Amino acid sequence: MTEISSAREKIALYAKSLFDRGLTPGSSGNISMRLSDGSFLVTPTGSSMGFLDPGRISHLGSAMELISGDAPTKEIPLHSAFYDTRHGTGAVVHLHSTHSVALSLMPDVDPDNVLPPLTAYGIMKLGKVKLLPFFMPGDDAMGEAVRGLAGRRTAVLLANHGPVVAGKNLETAVYAMEELEETAKLAVLLRGIEANGMGQADVERLVKRFDIQWDD
Repeated sequence: MTEISSAREKIALYAKSLFDRGLTPGSSGNISMRLSDGSFLVTPTGSSMGFLDPGRISHLGSAMELISGDAPTKEIPLHSAFYDTRHGTGAVVHLHSTHSVALSLMPDVDPDNVLPPLTAYGIMKLGKVKLLPFFMPGDDAMGEAVRGLAGRRTAVLLANHGPVVAGKNLETAVYAMEELEETAKLAVLLRGIEANGMGQADVERLVKRFDIQWDD
């Protein structure tokens, strides 16, 4: 099996797993992956993550021009911003997961670090997650907002929209996305409760021990 065929199958497999667990409903969400030749695979526009035809996944050149497959997601500016600014990005996952979206609507979250320090893995896999304002879907301004972070964040949460996570490969991006949604779920479930989150000293030890990018 060629690299592109294997990658298309892998994207469809992970996309279906996310869909089947209710992490991105209907035709929402999109995934991209960088290939060894610098080209990209991207889920098509209007497609459901649960019913992707691997052969129709969009194959784009290094400048994001369509080579084969269906037309790509309209969120290309969002994906390309991570590839262009964060060295080593091999995949980007964007979902409309319920608890992450709910957290983006809360009036008192910290926009510079939207996830509270509840679990070690939430910090280890994501670092600080930036809350970005609302943009129209597909708006170039969304990508420009990510570019403005200059590669300092692996994940962002788009207000009234959903989370976006970049990783060194597809597995890393998907696992981090799952951690983001689970941490957001905990945060929403614990609203109004004085929960025993992690202390600042614990966070600092984690950051140092696992060399997590934390300072802006």
